[in-house]
This record gives sequence, C-alpha cells and structure tokens, in this order.
Amino acid sequence: MTATADSHATTSSNDADLEAVRAEIEGQVAGRTITRLFLDTVAEHGDHPAYSDKIGVTSEDGKGWRTLSWNEVAEAARHVGAALVEAGVQPGDHVAVMASNRIEHVLADIGSLHAGAVPMSIYNTLSPEQVAYVASHSEPTAVILEGTDQVARWAKALAEVASIRTVVVMEAGQAPADSRARSWSDLVTAGAAYDAEHPEAVDERVAATDLDSPATILYTSGTTGNPKGVVLTHHNVAFEVVGSMSKAQFEEENVFISYLPFAHIAERAFGMYIPWTEGGHIHLIGDPTMLLGALGEVHPTRFFGVPRVWEKIKTGVSAKLAAEQDPNAKAFVEQCMATGLEWVESQQLGGTTSPELQQRYEEADAGMLSILRALLGLDRLEWAGSAAAPMPLEVAKFFAGLGIRIYDIYGMTETCGAVTSGGPDDFRLGTVGRALPGIEVRIAEDGEILARGPVTTHGYFKAEEATAALKDADGWVHTGDIGEMDDDGFVKVVDRKKELIITSSGKNIAPSNIENYLKESPIIGHAMAVGDSKPYVVAVMTLDGEIAPLVAQRLGVEFTDLADLATKPQIRAMAQQAVDAANERLSRPEQVKAFELLGTEWTAESEELTPTLKLKRRVVNAKYSDVLDRLYG
Repeated sequence: MTATADSHATTSSNDADLEAVRAEIEGQVAGRTITRLFLDTVAEHGDHPAYSDKIGVTSEDGKGWRTLSWNEVAEAARHVGAALVEAGVQPGDHVAVMASNRIEHVLADIGSLHAGAVPMSIYNTLSPEQVAYVASHSEPTAVILEGTDQVARWAKALAEVASIRTVVVMEAGQAPADSRARSWSDLVTAGAAYDAEHPEAVDERVAATDLDSPATILYTSGTTGNPKGVVLTHHNVAFEVVGSMSKAQFEEENVFISYLPFAHIAERAFGMYIPWTEGGHIHLIGDPTMLLGALGEVHPTRFFGVPRVWEKIKTGVSAKLAAEQDPNAKAFVEQCMATGLEWVESQQLGGTTSPELQQRYEEADAGMLSILRALLGLDRLEWAGSAAAPMPLEVAKFFAGLGIRIYDIYGMTETCGAVTSGGPDDFRLGTVGRALPGIEVRIAEDGEILARGPVTTHGYFKAEEATAALKDADGWVHTGDIGEMDDDGFVKVVDRKKELIITSSGKNIAPSNIENYLKESPIIGHAMAVGDSKPYVVAVMTLDGEIAPLVAQRLGVEFTDLADLATKPQIRAMAQQAVDAANERLSRPEQVKAFELLGTEWTAESEELTPTLKLKRRVVNAKYSDVLDRLYG
C-alpha cells in the first residue's frame, strides 16, 4: 500500500518549507500538553465566561443559561480529577463518558486528563450491544453517564466488563442500583475534599503527562462493522490546533455553539481543544433541534456545521424567499444575493475585490444581506466551516450569496481532524482547501487521498492489522476517499472509495453527486443512489420532516403523517421534478431511471445515518432491499 513516487504532487511547496513550518509549530507546542494549554488559558482568561448550557433552565421562554467561568471550570475539573485519583484510576486508564453536550461532559473530559487518564466520549446513539463491544475492547476503569437513557445503554457492559470499578451518573437520582455507582455531585464533593488533603496528587499526574501520552481514544461511528478506537496523543491534538488556528486566522472573540457529539473529532476540536488553547465562550446544546433557536440567542462569531445542517438552514431560507408574493421584493433579494456571491468569489485564492464591486456589495449588505444574516443569528459570524462530508457547491454558493464564506474542511478521526482547509485568503469554492501548515497531502495513482504529518494517529487501539491497513511504511494515511487536486493544490473530495458505484457496463459513478442534486429540492430530506453491478442507477429518497409538511399545507394537500404525505400525487410530482432536475445535470450513465419516495425519516436512532448525519449505505440497502428489488423490477 506504499504511495508511489510518481503519485500526484503534494500540496506542500517543498521539503525545506515543510520542515521549517513543522519546526515552527513544534516550537509552539513543545512541552505543552493539552492539559497544560488549558491551564495556561485559565490563567489568562480566569473570570471570563467559558462554558454555558441550558441544563436546568426554568425560564418560560427557555432562554436562560447556566455559565461557568474559566476559573470555575478549572476548579471543578481539578476536583473531578482528584476524585478519580482517589477512586483508584491510574495514569493511562480509560474513562468512558456518554452524555450530551453539557458542562459536566467537558468537566469529565478535562478532569480525566488531570488524573492522567484517557477520556473517551462515546456516541449517545450506540445500542447496548455496541456499547458492550466498545467497553470490552477499551476496558475503561471508570464510566461517567448522563442519565437513565445512558445507564440503560450501558447495562449490558456494566454487567459484563470487569474493568469498570466506578460508575458516575450526572443526573440526580438516576444512578443504577450498583455498588460501584455514585452521583456526579458526590464525585465533585469527594474530589474537593481529597484535593484539599492531597494537593500534590493531581499536580503529579499533570506533570507526568507528556506529549506522547494519549489525549483521547475515539471509537469511529463507522458505516460498516465494529467501530475502531483511534488513539490521539497530546502531540497530535496540539499540532492540529496550532495549524488549524494559523490557517483560519481567527481575530474576533471565540463565541461558539457546540451541538454535535463530542465523540466526533471536529466537535472536540471546536468545542474543547481550541477553546482550551485560546479561550472563548462556548454554548453547549444538548439537543440539536434547539440549534436554530440558539443561533438567534447567541449570535456566534464562529459556526461549524456538517453539510446537512447547512442544507437545512438553506432549505428554510429558500422556502421563505420562495413564499414572497411581491415580485419586486423577490427580484431585489435575488440581485443582492447575486452581488454577495460575486463578492465572495472575487476573494478566492487571495483575490482582490474591485472598488466598484465592494461598493455594490456594501449597498446590498446594508439593504438586505445583513438583515438576512441577523434573522439567522449569523450577523456576527467571523468564520464558518463545514466537514464530515463534501459540501454541495450549490449550498456553498447560496451562503456566499448572503456574504458568508463557508470554509470546507477535510480530514478524519485518524488525522486528528483537518488536514486541509480553506482560510480567509486561501479558499476556493467547491474544494476543501489546501493542506494545513506542516501537513502533506497527495493523490495516489488510484485517486485515493493520502495524508502525512504530526497529526496522524500512531494507530488503532489493540488493532495492529487495521493499523497496518491504515498507514503504509512511509507514514502515509490512506483515507479511503477518492479526490482530485488542481494545479494550485486545492483538493476536491469525490466520494468514499468503497462507495463508488460501478455499473454492470463498467461506468464509475460517484453517488454523492447524484444525491446532492436530489436534495436541492426543498421537500427531499435524504437520498441514496444505488447502481453497483446494475444496468442503471435508481434512488430512494425521504421527505424533509419539517419543510415537506409546510409545502403540502401551502398547496392545500391534506395528510395525516409523512407516510401518507409520500403517497400524495402533488408531492410525488415534486419528487419527480427533483429527479428530472438532477438528471439534466448528470451524464446519461449517472441519471436516475427510477426512484421511490419513502414515508419515513432517516436518523441516527433509526440507524440509516451516523451520529454526524452521514449515510449508512449498507443499512439502507438491507432495510429497503424489497424497495430496491422492485425498482429494478
């Protein structure tokens, strides 16, 4: 699996520059573990707000937040660390955490690091069988759970995994009848008392941690098979954070909304590791359905969303704009957004906006674009990013029309997050940017994206064979993604290598392109194209559970639920229009010849999606095999 010498050129300019950049970053992170970076940030930002969440909010409008300052976070995390030391957690032991995005989740993570342990955030959506597999494989010493749902998911593991000696439950009164169980409040109280008597205990653990120590193990959600535990060191994380921040060129205060699972590397970077390095005020949202409301309250300066989140926002805005009855008002909005897109496109690859275009943009911004951004809660936005799957170009252009540059990011858990990204003076729409400082990226002869650098994992936990398949002898991580690189070094992700459709006539087809076109219809929630070893491509689609009912009501269509709505002729006609519109943009072998509109929604809980809203194709193929058989009639 070694990369060939004649593979496409890396994005790094030359080895001398690469080594110089790496040396500069290494100088910044030398001796500074994530725990030490956190403590330095606490010393600088002290009384400033650090983390807020809505746990226990009782106000009628639901807009209350509970907030801890950086000093308060540090004190509580230290007490958690001291309690874990007292409970017998040893340096290098694993501490599993299953909870939503809330302050206690953050405290459990940084508290584990204070104890010299390795925190592992586990996806809330895993079944009891999957949890038992992860627990038996990773053998955590302590498990920290949110409430009854998480306790139920861990019941099998708690009964079977002998390594678990401490079980902590955050919600009061929800601990299981287990001699190992205690409440979160008891843990923190005990930790405070132990720390007062033995202040050296935590200090010694922090001092003994070095850059080669594991900072976390993340079990990939995966679309097939059992998850694998990716070991990321303090060095991996520190190098990633410094390189990412250099590329992003952050200037404004970090006001951020964290809503994706902390078991996902991107959310750990934005919601934990970057704030622990530079400070900021992070608003934690335990329920992603609260996101749009939180945007209106928080008005973040930075926002990260997987493509599906951006698509949902776009669909909502587009539906409201389409409902505008005044043709003059509609034309004005379209003109303003055309100017916004032109303005963003002029800045690609460090381009300069002409004075004439700048003036037109400022007029469009004052007249309409700033108003639209304010309505979305994005009026203070300094930086916007997307990752986990390729961002559809039309979605990126839509937000560019609002004056928002979304920097597409590419990476994976095994590379500690990003290896490529766009930045303020270094982006190109439709690409995932260029390599981050100190990172090498290349395209192999078969089109696979390869990456190498200090951010790549040393390997999977207790999985030597899988590690050997991941990294070759020269240190290149084989991502499993197919990509392209232009002459300027910008990378475009085509699709997953294993997910490319090869029809019975031998045509290679990227299903994500087809699916993105189909999802441009406001009524379509998700779509999956199928055609491997088949004579033609078919698709299964779901309705958008929020927008499709609104469209139906506006059309005067009566229905009882989504299953009923999917049978209505007017809605099926709109689905056909979505297919026809997509086919106009596709080559003949790529065109969808038949489709089925399902009356269900796909979610992580129903298992068609990963927790970061990526398709589990194997699951969809299995669950809807009868539908697919019928489409191929």
